Order: sequence, then structure tokens, then C-alpha cells
Amino acid sequence: MRIAKRAILDTVGCAFGGYTAGPSRVAQKLAADVSAKQSATVLFSGISTSPDLAVFANGVMIRYLDFNDAFVSLTHGAGHPSDTIAALLTAAELNGRSGRDLITATVLAHEVFCKVADVFDYLGNGIDHSTITGFAAVVGAGSLMRLTTDQMVQAIGITVGGNTATRQGRADALSNWKAFAAADACRKAMFSVQLAQNGMTGPGKVFEGSYGFFKVMGRKPVSPPQLGEPFGIRRCFTKRFPLGQFSQTVAQAALEARPFAGNPDDIKEINIHVSRSAIKIMAEGPDKWRPQTHETADHSIPYAAGLMLTYGKIDPDYYEDPYLHDARLLDLVGRVKCLPSDEADRTENEFNLCELELVLKSGARKTVRVEYHRGHFKNPMTDAEMEEKFRLLAQKHLSADRVDNLLRLLWGIEGLPQVSALITATQV
Repeated sequence: MRIAKRAILDTVGCAFGGYTAGPSRVAQKLAADVSAKQSATVLFSGISTSPDLAVFANGVMIRYLDFNDAFVSLTHGAGHPSDTIAALLTAAELNGRSGRDLITATVLAHEVFCKVADVFDYLGNGIDHSTITGFAAVVGAGSLMRLTTDQMVQAIGITVGGNTATRQGRADALSNWKAFAAADACRKAMFSVQLAQNGMTGPGKVFEGSYGFFKVMGRKPVSPPQLGEPFGIRRCFTKRFPLGQFSQTVAQAALEARPFAGNPDDIKEINIHVSRSAIKIMAEGPDKWRPQTHETADHSIPYAAGLMLTYGKIDPDYYEDPYLHDARLLDLVGRVKCLPSDEADRTENEFNLCELELVLKSGARKTVRVEYHRGHFKNPMTDAEMEEKFRLLAQKHLSADRVDNLLRLLWGIEGLPQVSALITATQV
């Protein structure tokens, strides 16, 4: 329960951080243009709209800063199970569910995401993790909407049979779709649940059939995942920095190495040894050294290292102009080399190993090694650190007293009679 409560708290905080971003405004405008007899509420703005568009708008805000939880699977895939909370909040609101119900659904959705990711190599097959997000969201939302067993089977069939995203959305220069992909998967999951609840049937044997997901999308046989203890949510980690998960250890290593460097102009080389998966996702191609968009910048190992060595912190504003075209910063980023590490490959199911070596123009060298970054499930952030992160994201929109009240509500969410009270408490 405690881990799920922390995930919900962190996710709401991250949504605050994405509330006023450009892509979020697009999603909110779409939501505001639609009214529905059965309506749901968008966080913060209080917009009343159709359930699927409420899920979409909330999902974009949750994902935009790339600051919510993360998971690395046994097949070396990566993703963000708490993206599913966008669907869970709306499903809970529509059906008058309690905070305890939301906690249970959060554990369930995380479980489906993590255990499917453990057995299916979606990254190796060019499938985006938002596809798995949809699978998890439909189960979590379906549980809150009290689908029968047959209705749940139909909802899963509709979602799995009709919604597969490719990895191209996270390759080369990244677009707004990086934040929209998981939100869209959750939107479709909500719609699938509503269809099944109203009697719509979906394709059968969507995983194991002759043209099922695993056979068509996979390159080798896949065994069904084993759900239950140890629950997948226990292996998820919290982000200390607003950037992609493979950069968490990089940013921490750069922060620890920064005092040695002194003036960034004195740095000759920055050699970063990480896994091949990390390089493939966050250090492949020239766009990662010269990012032109927010989405590319927060998914760049070289840029993350340059920011931390220059400023000693990472703020979401650093992913926008004038920073993206700052000549001094980009010159430092250009001194970064990302090198594959066999050790990091061997250990990547356990942690994202980073060995960062600074070489100064004087010839002096320093290497910093980070295994379990702050926020890793084996080096978790404290409750106080979680609250500090939440306050930094929420204080731009709510008074200090209201932030305090919202934190108390979130920490005590298991006693909340209806989740709708949480949604109301976020309105700015």
C-alpha cells in the first residue's frame, strides 16, 4: 500500500509540472471542446469532458516532464507504469470509487505492465512501451469499473487487437508525441472498457492466437507472465531528476564529479560508460548532442551531463531556448563521449550503471561510479524528498497551505471515500 501511495502522490506532482506546457494545453483545449452526458474531470483546470478525453489530458500532463516513475524489465525494456494512473483516476471518479480502490487498481496496473514487460522484449521488437501501458490501463480501469470476467476479456481483446505503437516515436529527433503516446494508450484503454461494459465484443486469443500479439509482434515464443508476489511495483523507481531514466545515474555522477571540474571550461573530455541499451535510447545519433526540442533534450545523456556540470542542477526550463542554443553549453556537450560498458550490460536488469570520467585540460582525471541512483528501489527517496519534489512542482499553481492540504490527502488516500475529492482538491 505504501509504495502505491507514493506512486500516486508522485504522479499527481508530475502532472502539476506538466500542467501549463504547450502539449498539455493542446490536450486541454480538445477536452474543453467536448461535453458529455457521462462526464469526467481534467485535473487542475476542472474541465468537464468525455471520459476518454479527460484521461488523455491528464495523461499528457503526467508524462510531459518525463519525471514520473520508471521500470526496467528483465528483457531490458523500459517504461513508466504510473502513466496508467491517468486512466485509473477517471475510472474511479466515474464510478464513485474510494482511495483504497485506487490503490488496489494502481498495484494491479503496475503488475500487468511490469510482468508483461518481463516476458516480452518489446524494445527488441521495435514496439513502444506505451503499447504495454494500454494493456495495463485497461485492466486497472476495468477493475475500477467492475467489469465482469467476460467484459474484461473483451476489453483486453479490443485494446490489444487494435492498438500497437512502434518505437519510432522515440527515435531520432523527438516530438510532442513522446508525452502523448502513453496518454493516447490510456485514452484508448478507457474507451475499450466503456465499449466492453456496453456489450461490445473484441477479438479472442489476442495474445496466443495464430495472429495474436506475441506471434505477430515477437520474434521468439513468449511464456505467459506470472502475476503476484513479488509484485512488480516493488521494482519501480522514482525519478530524482526530470529526464529519461537512463540518465538518472548519469546526472547523479555528473553532480558528484562537478566539484572536481571547477570551471566547465577546464574540462577536456567527459567519458560516460553505460549500457548499450542506454546508448541506443538516449545517446544514438547527432540529435542527442544538438537537441532541437524539449523532448529530445530530456532524452539525451550528453545534454544531461552538460547541464549538470554547468549548473549543478537540472530544471525543466533547461530543455527550452535559450539553453538549447547556448554555445558554451553545447560546446561542453560536444566533449561528451558515450561508450558501451560490458559490465553495465550485464547488470542492467539490476541497475543502470554509469561510470563517468572527467579529463581536465591539466591532465587530471576523476571517475565517479553510480549504480543505484537516488530513487532506485534499492536506494529510495525518503518521504521528505518525495514531498520536496511535489512542492516544487505544485507551488507554481497552489498556495503553500493548499499544497500542504493536498499532501495530507494523498498520504491518507486509503481513507478517502471517493477519488473525486482528490481531483477537486487539485483545481487551481
